[in-house]
Amino acid sequence: MTATAIAPAPVRRPAAAPAAAAAPTTAPTTAPTTTRARVLILVGVMLGMLLSSLDQTIVGTAMPRVVAELGGLSHYAWVATGYMLAATVTVPIWGKLSDIYGRRPFFIAGMVLFLLGSALSGTSQDMTQLIAYRAIQGLGAGAMMPIAQALIADVFPPAERGKWQGLIMGVFGLSTIVGPTLGGFITDHWGWRWTFYINLPVGAVAVLTAGLVLPKAVRRAAHRIDYLGAAALIGGTVPLLLALSWGGTTYPWASAPVVGLFALAAVMLVAFYLVERRAAEPIINPDLFGSRIFAVSVVASFLVSAGMYGAIMYLPLFMQGVVGDSAAASGVVITPMMLGFMTSSIVGGQLLSRTGRYKYLALTGFAVATLGMFLLSRMDAGATDALVVRNMVVTGLGLGSLMSLFTIVVQNAFAIERVGQVTASLQFFRSIGGTIGLALFGTVMSNRFAGALRAGLPPALTEAVPAERLEALQNPQVLLAPQATAQLQQSFAAMGPQGQALFEQLMQAIRASLATSITDLFLFAALAMALGFAVTLLLKEIPLRGGSRPQAEPAVETAEGALAGAGLALAP
Repeated sequence: MTATAIAPAPVRRPAAAPAAAAAPTTAPTTAPTTTRARVLILVGVMLGMLLSSLDQTIVGTAMPRVVAELGGLSHYAWVATGYMLAATVTVPIWGKLSDIYGRRPFFIAGMVLFLLGSALSGTSQDMTQLIAYRAIQGLGAGAMMPIAQALIADVFPPAERGKWQGLIMGVFGLSTIVGPTLGGFITDHWGWRWTFYINLPVGAVAVLTAGLVLPKAVRRAAHRIDYLGAAALIGGTVPLLLALSWGGTTYPWASAPVVGLFALAAVMLVAFYLVERRAAEPIINPDLFGSRIFAVSVVASFLVSAGMYGAIMYLPLFMQGVVGDSAAASGVVITPMMLGFMTSSIVGGQLLSRTGRYKYLALTGFAVATLGMFLLSRMDAGATDALVVRNMVVTGLGLGSLMSLFTIVVQNAFAIERVGQVTASLQFFRSIGGTIGLALFGTVMSNRFAGALRAGLPPALTEAVPAERLEALQNPQVLLAPQATAQLQQSFAAMGPQGQALFEQLMQAIRASLATSITDLFLFAALAMALGFAVTLLLKEIPLRGGSRPQAEPAVETAEGALAGAGLALAP
């Protein structure tokens, strides 16, 4: 692509600008000017990000063992879905409140809620408790990610944000390198409950640091909180995600509960749109979609999260259930993907800051991620650690550069006063993508596993074992819990000389069925990444701002894209 010619042009000011595009009623927090103050704020933000990301990677490795002890496969996705659901519906609310009252109190409140949920999760006695406590963690996580990104936007101009956002995502990558191995070690030696308790000392340091270094000053003005919009958003999002999680597993897709949840979600989401059109300070401003940059970034971020969270969640299950690794060994094997993730995140951030060109970087990331997910989808029950490592490294290299890129893109296209709202809105749709991916992939995997196992059971096994007993055995939990495996083997040994052979046939059938159901998810993830590549072709590219001067609000773009958010005319 040839370089785009840029000629200065006056900012067009419509005679009657829509209310949503008017200047905000509040001023942003006062940005520090000294290098020392910026570094301290960066440290506080990075510690908060470390707390959140370390939890996700540690718990992810422990999840197969958690589910094996507390419940079956049908609950596997629900533990993560509950967390993502709570985070998703609160992200835009936290972002708006931080715009009005300042970032510091809500960033700290988010960490405290997160730590409370961690402490409670470690005490869970059944899956219902664990899902509820993970939801409390999600409430805190909903504040931490968007406010952390908004804090960086408060402190650094867009042209400098790439390297700092890349560094923050590098912290995420570092935690994902340490997390899987640490989570596996803790699970094998101390028990899975300590994967939650380990957050407490890290969180105490993060909360103390944030309280000391984050800016306190904020100038308040008249404002309105969109309580009605928040209620409609929760009322629409929760039933939608519940329907996607329950459909095809807990209830048939055409059952009254699932259809009723979809209907309720549709009504409430339409109500949310109508409320936001009239709200003085909407949580998610519908007029934001008048910017092609924002609209494309939302769809691309949605697809990245749907593919990444929906598929990567099941990598530890594949390593432990199919390959046969221990929790600690599966953590070690997953580490190379995180190394690739961290490397591409840091390098991508540096390239973005040096060149100011983000479209090529986004397209490259989607292309590499598509290849990586496709390679993962080609694995079977005979996959080796080396093959899995190669495929995960490719996937990590593609995903790393995409995670923070679209945040910088939309922040650059809007005035600094709206950075919190725009960042939180993008994070909301990114979280929605991840949550929907988890819900749908969990449903697909459960159904695919059951069908593959029924088709894969050898005739000798179905003839020798009563049908009702086989139905009870059709659970990959026997691949994850050593005690369950031992008990099953003893029951087959009672059948005489053929018992051991039948036991091995059953275990092989379960392993092959689990491999098929998980690798099918990777194929769906590859399709999501390929679609993200196609959508990104529509992304407009405008120069990254180099200063902290407030930028004009982006007007609704014409088909030719004549107006850019920075008040520059882009000549073809």
